[in-house]
Amino acid sequence: MTTTANQDPEIAPTELAGQFQSPFRRFVSDFFESWVATVAFALFLVIVFGALFAPLISPQDPYDLAQVDVMESRLPPGSMSYQGYTFLLGTDGAGRDLFSAILYGLRISLSVGVVSGIIAMIIGSSVGLTAAYCGGRVEALIMRIVDLQLSFPAILIALMLLAVFGKGVDKIMIALVTVQWAYYARTVRSTAIVERQKEYVEAARCLGLSHKRVLFHHILPNCLAPLIVVVTVQTAHAIALEATLSFLGVGLPQTEPSLGLLISNGFEYMLSGRYWISFFPGIALLLTIVSINLVGDQLRDVLNPRLQR
Repeated sequence: MTTTANQDPEIAPTELAGQFQSPFRRFVSDFFESWVATVAFALFLVIVFGALFAPLISPQDPYDLAQVDVMESRLPPGSMSYQGYTFLLGTDGAGRDLFSAILYGLRISLSVGVVSGIIAMIIGSSVGLTAAYCGGRVEALIMRIVDLQLSFPAILIALMLLAVFGKGVDKIMIALVTVQWAYYARTVRSTAIVERQKEYVEAARCLGLSHKRVLFHHILPNCLAPLIVVVTVQTAHAIALEATLSFLGVGLPQTEPSLGLLISNGFEYMLSGRYWISFFPGIALLLTIVSINLVGDQLRDVLNPRLQR
């Protein structure tokens, strides 16, 4: 039996099917090839689910004084409350259920990290695109400002800003946006410089398209691959930085639930053997940051085939 000229008998049917997969299906299959990334993504979904539905999942509102009893403070994990439910992770010094406090703290930590990351991405991407597209003195001036900011530690800049603005969710978001936008600007600028020299950009210019359309409709979509990776890394960095600032007492006030505050509140009890007050919020913070970083690692490998292991 003979084969036609258009058929290759050495190519298996599964290989032919893989060649005709849609880009999205190929991306999904490549992403979930790694069991580490799959576990990290599932863990991140569980964390997000717990944060979103904290009022439904948690046995109490840890910041409602009517539901908190000081007589139940510093109880070990597995203790029973006067209301009849079990403190799975114990209670802190104020008598709050640690499991409930962690879920409410995750809501603040994730919202602060995601919102500040989105705002910083918008500002930094616009600045990086402008620098790459204009070139010359404009690019030199913008990149000197970016280099100047990146030369200082992020936590030092955040501490200085919070010392001026004070505590609060909005204040810490301003501080996080200020320390993050430069990373996005540098990433987008380095990618946009390569895209600026390609033929489709020259063709768009010859067609008389506006600079805004060339930047945001032609160059920016081709910069999304490295930008997505930076978003995941900077989101984890923002969550860790917010927790650090709150632990130092300059981030969020005591009335706001935060993982950093929960760790700080239990720090004084560590030497007395009541480890759980700081231990479990620390584990929750660690799992959140690690899961986001592992997902970002896999995204980097999938979006850049040269880095695939």
